[in-house]
Amino acid sequence: QVQLVESGGGSVQPGEFLRLSCAASGTIFSINDMAWYRQVPGKERELVASITYSGSTNYADPVKGRFTISRDNAKYMVYLQMNNLKPDDTAVYYCNVKGLVKWRSPFLAWGQGTQVTVSS
Repeated sequence: QVQLVESGGGSVQPGEFLRLSCAASGTIFSINDMAWYRQVPGKERELVASITYSGSTNYADPVKGRFTISRDNAKYMVYLQMNNLKPDDTAVYYCNVKGLVKWRSPFLAWGQGTQVTVSS
């Protein structure tokens, strides 16, 4: 019904930046909240940042001031600009989208994950 495709991960050195993108497609009627999560082996997936349809944002404490989440409602896209990356940011990053499909049923979709590695 709804598919998410992520891009933009990679390997960088501390202090560098990356920009993640996530595109939603399928039988979408509307999208409400969009978010980015991350997960490292052996730990639970954690919220990094979220954004509502109107643009209100929320960030996890470790990324405040360094990461910026944004969205393009017309294109069903969500972005995560990650600046001043640190080794602790190394993880698989997942896009998460909530909304309604065209027959007005709610959906919750996850992307396939994109690896971000920060290492010197």
